[in-house]
Amino acid sequence: MAATPSTWTNLSWTVKLPIAIINYGIRLSCRSDGTINRRLMSFFDFKAPPSSNPVEGVKTFDIVVDQSRNLWFRVFVPATNGENEVSIPVILYFHGGGFAWISADSVGSTKLCRRLSRELNAVIISVNYRNSPEHKYPSQLDDGFDALKFIDNNREFEGFLTNANLKNCFVGGDSAGGNLAHHVALKACNSEFRNVKIVGVIAIQPFFGGEERTDSEMRLVGAPFINVNGTDRMWKAFLPEGSDRNHPAANIFGPKSVDISKLNFPATIVIVAGFDPLQDWQKRYYEGLKKSGKEAYLIEYPNVFHAFYAFEEFPESSLFIDEVRNFMQKQSSK
Repeated sequence: MAATPSTWTNLSWTVKLPIAIINYGIRLSCRSDGTINRRLMSFFDFKAPPSSNPVEGVKTFDIVVDQSRNLWFRVFVPATNGENEVSIPVILYFHGGGFAWISADSVGSTKLCRRLSRELNAVIISVNYRNSPEHKYPSQLDDGFDALKFIDNNREFEGFLTNANLKNCFVGGDSAGGNLAHHVALKACNSEFRNVKIVGVIAIQPFFGGEERTDSEMRLVGAPFINVNGTDRMWKAFLPEGSDRNHPAANIFGPKSVDISKLNFPATIVIVAGFDPLQDWQKRYYEGLKKSGKEAYLIEYPNVFHAFYAFEEFPESSLFIDEVRNFMQKQSSK
């Protein structure tokens, strides 16, 4: 049975139109062989340049990590935060887009990270990881982890505040980026750092899955942005050749998963929406963390859909910011 949230049907056309345009671009750019026409998609995926002059109270800088694979990140710094003020947290951030679309300089990604930086009073480091299907897993994980190691080894770089506290570092992301945030934090558990200490994971409607069809996947066939057919294509493009959706990159606590019970995995906040077909997988992720003895928090908003956080007119969008801020403050005080 199809289900459509009232918040979506009541959106103004000024919001619906750009969403429809980029969704049309995604469909149009998908070739029958599973590849993506990047040149065609570029006409729909608008880019935002960095700006050392504050835009909406935030400065931005781009830093290259590895030019050979186009690995770089965009730094978002609250312009109101002076160098002599108290330390502020750092969030290593991964954008959404099904692992295949969008980049760190896409307009939507930039707008969201700018807002997070301003309202959370944090330095956001948004990683431009490689896209599938040209680059399959673990390319995206490697990019994310290498960005983390770069930050650890290069404490001083352009645009980075001296009072940005790398000992108070969070790893976060939305949708596919929420998946990468988990895996980067997991890999960090088995690594040593000189300057970075990860104190929390911010998983915003993380993109997880498995071979099983869950109730929410079958029930919410008419929800905006995402459906089973679309996620199946994304997993096929992302996962290594020959893998099924129970691969541990997708099914975090599935039959092939990694036991994290003995690892010092950070506290995690999981944001879930009631009209998101992925919600059952997200709740299983939270439950798996708890069963593994990890500190985890589940925040549910029953009346919104996948990517609701991008719409500031929704009350839940502001509530989500408040919950993340409270989570960060709690972890920072330990």
